[in-house]
Formats: sequence, structure tokens, C-alpha cells
Amino acid sequence: MSKIGSEPELRDFEDYDTLSGEKKKIVWLVIVVGILIGTAFYVAGKVYDGSSEAIQVHDEITIVPGSKSIPVK
Repeated sequence: MSKIGSEPELRDFEDYDTLSGEKKKIVWLVIVVGILIGTAFYVAGKVYDGSSEAIQVHDEITIVPGSKSIPVK
């Protein structure tokens, strides 16, 4: 048991180092849902890559806007 004025210790918590019953099910559910969501995003990223829809731009600035015809090199 902890003394008054001292900091709490992990062994003072009744559920420290134990996962059982409902808590264990919730932890596993969160882990599985996280893996499923990550997998869905990975698959969606591969399926809807969009690299074929990219518009290539080949602009080159030869004169700085607002200047008096100073070429950029």
C-alpha cells in the first residue's frame, strides 16, 4: 500500500500486469480493427494509385515576374 504523500506505484493498481475477460477482448478488438483499417488503406493506395492520371508540367521560368527582364539562370 502506498503512503500518504508518496507517488503511486504500479503494483498498487489492482489491474496492473493483467488483462482478462472484457479488457482482453477489447484490446484484441482494437488491434484487429487497426490492422484491418491499415490493410484497407494499403490496398486502396495500391488500387487507386493515380500515377497514370498525373499531369506532367514542363514549365521553366526564364524571366522573373515583376522584374525588368532579368533572365534567370
